[in-house]
Amino acid sequence: MKYIKFVLLILFSAISLGCPAQPASKEDTAYVNRLLQQSKSHFNDDPATAIGLAEQAQNISKRIQFPKGEAYALKNLGLINQVQGKYLETLDYFEQSLKIFQNQKDNIGIANLLNNIGSVYANQGDDAKALEYCLQSLQIAEETTDKMRIMSALVNIGSIYYNKKDPRAVTYLAKALPLSEEMGNKEAFGVIAVNIGETYFDNGDNDKALIYYQKALTANNNSESAAYAYNGIGKLYLKKGNYQAALSNHHKAMTISKKIDDKLQQIRALKGIANIDVERKDYPAAIGHYQKAKTLGEEVKANVELKEIYGELSDIYSKTGDYSHAFKMKSMYANIKDSLYNIETSKKLKDLQFDFDLTKKQGEINLLTKDKKLTQAEVQRQRFARNTLAIGAVLLLIIAFAIYRNYRIKAKTNRILDKQKVQIENLLLNILPQEVANELQTTGRSTPRHHESVSVLFTDFKGFTAIAEKMTPGELVEELNTCFIAFDSIIEKNGLEKIKTIGDSYMCAGGLSQNDDEHVYNIVKAGIEIQNYVEDYNDQCRNSGRDCWAIRVGRHVGPVVAGVVGKKKYAYDIWGNTVNIASRMESNGAAEKVNISNTVYELVKDRFECSYRGKIYAKNVGEIDMYFVENEIEHKILEPSTIDRHPLKSSSETSLIA
Repeated sequence: MKYIKFVLLILFSAISLGCPAQPASKEDTAYVNRLLQQSKSHFNDDPATAIGLAEQAQNISKRIQFPKGEAYALKNLGLINQVQGKYLETLDYFEQSLKIFQNQKDNIGIANLLNNIGSVYANQGDDAKALEYCLQSLQIAEETTDKMRIMSALVNIGSIYYNKKDPRAVTYLAKALPLSEEMGNKEAFGVIAVNIGETYFDNGDNDKALIYYQKALTANNNSESAAYAYNGIGKLYLKKGNYQAALSNHHKAMTISKKIDDKLQQIRALKGIANIDVERKDYPAAIGHYQKAKTLGEEVKANVELKEIYGELSDIYSKTGDYSHAFKMKSMYANIKDSLYNIETSKKLKDLQFDFDLTKKQGEINLLTKDKKLTQAEVQRQRFARNTLAIGAVLLLIIAFAIYRNYRIKAKTNRILDKQKVQIENLLLNILPQEVANELQTTGRSTPRHHESVSVLFTDFKGFTAIAEKMTPGELVEELNTCFIAFDSIIEKNGLEKIKTIGDSYMCAGGLSQNDDEHVYNIVKAGIEIQNYVEDYNDQCRNSGRDCWAIRVGRHVGPVVAGVVGKKKYAYDIWGNTVNIASRMESNGAAEKVNISNTVYELVKDRFECSYRGKIYAKNVGEIDMYFVENEIEHKILEPSTIDRHPLKSSSETSLIA
């Protein structure tokens, strides 16, 4: 598991807080300096007090026109916000402080703030910007020969290269370690030691990693570097299979990081504990710890940490069969991974290092112009500039080609993904209603719904078994497929929802959509169209010498419960007395007739001519009147009808039909 180290650099900034010069009254500036030192002493144990002291120092500095005091107060405010993961506020304070240092031409302050800003961008996963600021900081720090600033910039740059698995990381960290020893700065030594330990851990050298973790603890056992070291030791014990020792170290890291309100180390401790849960196959506990880490990570926008959390959660949800959440986490992982790393970023990092090295080289050349070989040095410089320009042009072409190629590959990939997404959504819509499909994609589950008025239609082929026995399996399936495809088109045209087919029986419903007020009329109309289609189809069968199909159609309207059943193969279905009565209407109907219940009749009698055909007895329900639908009435104003309409008798439809 890879860790990021930039938050540790806050301690460097805090440790290196210098005392500003005193251009105003000595008494006033001395008081400002004391306030700044007191604020610094409360960074870890009492952030609220630290903020109050820094704001007091800022206000006094403004009143007495003490620019450097104001700059250091703003820097303190930025550092406190950085510890708490408030990166927008941190950048705002740092930028204000940097501007004052630049106006004062204070190179030490400028180097310090450039390095601090670089650490903020690094925490947010913007390695290119982070390296740009840190290289500027190192260049200015080397000009001032300030060891603290040089060391801080070296550690930040080493951390950025470590993130990219660049071997230059070791070079920069190795330069920083002796500087911390030389200055006797234990806190700085602890941070660098942990970073080197992480490098050895990632390279598989666990023994050396443990040595450097222990060095960090020895240097300071109650700070951010200590929390970081305990998290590293926890990883080592997990790798060895000693879960208890691993858990103990992560809990120590959590205790320290909570005390100093270091959310990034809390995230890492939670990830370490979750990894132990995974090894123990306690997946619910692992999900709980990763979700806590996810919440903190999203709060402080720790994108590098979030990438790993999303990936681990996706794997765990897949293992537990929760594929909806697994897909969601995988999508979030892909999005954040794409934003953190791409070819352009990698190229930019190399270009920034090249520009930095080139600037240093140019400085050396400028110094040579002061000696007696001024003319020769100038010629060499011009030749170097020309060569650099030529190389730069070639590199620019290569970079442009790489960017264009990456764009083409990415665009092609996105087109394929978009096409696959549309195919998946269309497949879901062929199986489920749109509202249910959307809910499943969003939440991973579907809530059952009660519908007060739903029309249900059943069809069944009379004598199907006898006809089927005369056909081959292929002929039978082809015949049914031809009819059911036609039925699908009819119900879709009438705004109905196909529910399922069972053998030769076809079931659909209307009114499942909240905006469908015409579903009773539409389902009767669809039944007539299905009968008409079968009649036309039978004419073709007679002409080709094949058996004809006689179809019964029945329908009823009433309340139902609708929902999705199953886990691996979703099936949308409806339940209730309404479904059972509709089935009875079909089974007690007649071939080439549309049989409806008295409930349907009362709702459509002004739009269809119907004939009363008797009663059917249903267990626990009573007698139900039935009607055949004859024709659709073309005009709404009707002449007196001679059709025998039997008076509708009330019946209770609250129990299932046997």
